[in-house]
Amino acid sequence: MVKTSLGLEENLEAALCYLGIWITGLIFYFVEDKNKLIRFHAMQSILVFLPLTIFAWLFLYILFWISWIFWALVSLLWVILTIKALQGVKYKLPIVGDIAERNS
Repeated sequence: MVKTSLGLEENLEAALCYLGIWITGLIFYFVEDKNKLIRFHAMQSILVFLPLTIFAWLFLYILFWISWIFWALVSLLWVILTIKALQGVKYKLPIVGDIAERNS
């Protein structure tokens, strides 16, 4: 496995980008300045989960009755992205994956 600037294995650090949703993505994006795969996963985490968090907070009270469906889908997406990162796969989501790749 490839080591990173933090001394962790690449796939583990990629998965950690998703652990704390966009917050850990932000941390790893600025800490890991050389590894393109880590920067990709960090940016994708930020681009996916920060807007979803903002959306959830804005509409939490308005759409309370469907919020459980929203959070179930967000949780499923989080699990899929974390597993793919742990497997060492560069799993690109539509639109944000391309943006993350350009900015990594």
